[in-house]
Amino acid sequence: METKPDARIENYLMDSRQRMIDGVQNISEYINDFEIFSKRCARLSNRLHQEVINCRMRPFADGVQGFPRMVRDISKKLDKKVKLEIAGKSTPVDRDILDKLEAPLNHILRNSIDHGIEFPAERVAAGKPEEGKILIDARHRAGMLSITVSDDGRGMNYEKLREKIVEKNLITREMAANLSENELTDFLFLPGFSTSNEVTEISGRGVGLDVVQSMVNEVGGIVRVHSEKGKSMNINMQLPLTLSVIRTLLVEISCETYAFPLSRIDQSLVIKESDVELVEDRQYFQLNGHNVGLVPAYQVLELKSSSSFNEEYPIIFLSEQGSRYGLVVDRFLDERNLVVQPIDSRLGKIPNISSSAIMADGSPILIIDVEDMVRSIENILSGNRLKKVSRSGAESVVRKRKSVLVVDDSITVREVEQKILENVGYKVDVAVNGMDGWNAVREGNYDLVLTDVDMPRMDGIKFTKLIKQDPKLKNIPVVIVSYKDREEDRAKGLDAGADYYLTKSSFHDESLINAVIDLIGKV
Repeated sequence: METKPDARIENYLMDSRQRMIDGVQNISEYINDFEIFSKRCARLSNRLHQEVINCRMRPFADGVQGFPRMVRDISKKLDKKVKLEIAGKSTPVDRDILDKLEAPLNHILRNSIDHGIEFPAERVAAGKPEEGKILIDARHRAGMLSITVSDDGRGMNYEKLREKIVEKNLITREMAANLSENELTDFLFLPGFSTSNEVTEISGRGVGLDVVQSMVNEVGGIVRVHSEKGKSMNINMQLPLTLSVIRTLLVEISCETYAFPLSRIDQSLVIKESDVELVEDRQYFQLNGHNVGLVPAYQVLELKSSSSFNEEYPIIFLSEQGSRYGLVVDRFLDERNLVVQPIDSRLGKIPNISSSAIMADGSPILIIDVEDMVRSIENILSGNRLKKVSRSGAESVVRKRKSVLVVDDSITVREVEQKILENVGYKVDVAVNGMDGWNAVREGNYDLVLTDVDMPRMDGIKFTKLIKQDPKLKNIPVVIVSYKDREEDRAKGLDAGADYYLTKSSFHDESLINAVIDLIGKV
């Protein structure tokens, strides 16, 4: 005979079932309330973030108030008729960027008036109105601040530019003949380069468009030049919207997290090991029909190689002034907006690092200086010290030649010294000023340093003292090569720690080579 279940057990089960249903319902309500609270916090956070950015913004007009008068005064002095128009006066610009824009815009405007805009009679003869026009246009475009300075003047004479490049011995006439217009305009941004035959107080003043390039590089932007001969000249600067908050790509390198500014990354890819090609003992990846050299990120940052590798290569493609490299990292992590925190000035310039930030969990993260990193990569390549990108952890180092770092702000002197040393077999790197040389000598592995005395940012005497005071660098021989030949100048250089003090007349005899051989031996 079948027995009925106990009534008390049945009631207990029904009660438990109801409690479970009520519990699930309560949890659903709590989850819903939490989602509402989370969305409210996200909106509040976004508002605060926007308010912080807005607090740093000023209208573009605040930074260009003095330009109309300057254009009027200079054009009157040159007997020209020039009208300046400014579009986008209300465009919000980060106050730090606005402060940095004054010098580049001033230089561009002076060049436009002096070299670009023709005299009234010339303009009429060319079918143009008597009055020339210069336009400064500022606007936000594709997440960047775009500033364009254009004029309707004579434009760029590319043949004259080509001749000037050859005249300054920057390249051979055969190479110059094959350069495109875009490649020719790149020379305009070299330090000290000018197409003018004489220095005037109106434009140039011995300074080329490198003042524009320096500012743009400093804030992580790009500059482009486009010109139509006889019609127009356009200089466009693409700058970040703000320096306080930047969009970054987080990556892992040797178990450490680093941030790359997205505005400085050309492309990021994950490729297979089978896609890597070996050409002349260097590894390349073919991107858009061009071979791009692969460089392990851990070597550039002087970290230990990570053993947690698989058969794929996460690569960040970086470029700077025509040089392009594929930086191999361990893995991609995330994209993130970071609030930039400057690094304590007492630490000096940290190689390959521009600034820092604090993550949401309170952990610090370093932000990569792409320009500095490309320079470090070039130093590694020039010293033949590039390690293979190997997933098995095996690394091979190519035997390097004796290397010399030449530091001089004169491009002519740099090239002469470089050719003299390379002709006898030394590997030569160059730096354009004392600070650039100081960064290079700390990052590279040089057998000898050759430096000038009078240089911008850091003179050769201070540069020599820094080398000789550094425990890791003090054994590197330093040769000072200067135009100064007074006994007190020679004593000052030797007191700073230089091993030799030569005059630049030593280019014409064996003194320079003999000094180098005496200090580091023959190749």
